[in-house]
Amino acid sequence: MRSKLFVPGVRPDLFDKAWTGLADAVSFDLEDAVADARKAEARGNVAGFLQSRARGPGMPLAIVRTNAPASPEFEADLAAVLPAAPDLVNLPKTDSADDVRAAVARIEAQERALGLAPSAGLLLNIETPRALRNAAAIAAAHPRVAGLQLGLGDLFEPNGIRRDVSAHVQAVMLQVALAAAEAGVFACDGAWADLGDDAGFQREAQLARELGFVGKSCIHPRQVPLAHAIFSVDADELARAQRVVDGAAEARRDGNAVCVVDGRMVDAPYLRRAERVLAQAHRAARARSAPAQ
Repeated sequence: MRSKLFVPGVRPDLFDKAWTGLADAVSFDLEDAVADARKAEARGNVAGFLQSRARGPGMPLAIVRTNAPASPEFEADLAAVLPAAPDLVNLPKTDSADDVRAAVARIEAQERALGLAPSAGLLLNIETPRALRNAAAIAAAHPRVAGLQLGLGDLFEPNGIRRDVSAHVQAVMLQVALAAAEAGVFACDGAWADLGDDAGFQREAQLARELGFVGKSCIHPRQVPLAHAIFSVDADELARAQRVVDGAAEARRDGNAVCVVDGRMVDAPYLRRAERVLAQAHRAARARSAPAQ
């Protein structure tokens, strides 16, 4: 998921363009982008759209960002969108593992009431100081957790933390990346709000990639190619990963646990990284070769 494009739930005129565009995932927003008086309208728009669209290879992941579990809108969000079978439900304001497990219990209760099999994974926002402190426990709170999403705007802005200082961003990203890695889930970077600052978007996305994030959130289609350029695997990286995998396989055949590739020792951690690079490239290749929508 190199790119995740946000679309407000009250803008159905944008749904088709987002869905048939270049983004790896489309995140339909029922939370921040929707005024309180229009929450029901947004739920109906999103549920109706997803239920009318075929899903599968070559199509983006369908993500729905609900309102916070503590909000009065959450149950209605679930009742509307779970029958539409989103790939991921994005939960904001889950600040602890207990919050996650409580939200899962409510999701599963709704699934039982609606006669649905459990399906959607969870993408959990890390967007408060408490959530950041508890990130590792949040990531490991339940098997349905698929990934963590960093929300720097919510985390930094209310607390007077400058986002233009790279050390601030790096410290938070590293903590989220390691929390996700400990739980075996992915980490996705948050949105860059300044549509006129492509360099800022690219700078933050590059840092996220270097720290192991899989992609970046986008708030406009024009940001999607920028994310893909940074998070796609280039030919040199792919070739080196294949050499590592091939060298490790040859070493195993000879009864060795380590080998040397391109002058560098390769053991289990380096092999796992190479396998991750190949898997990422193969997923992207399958998406590109899938039938057009």
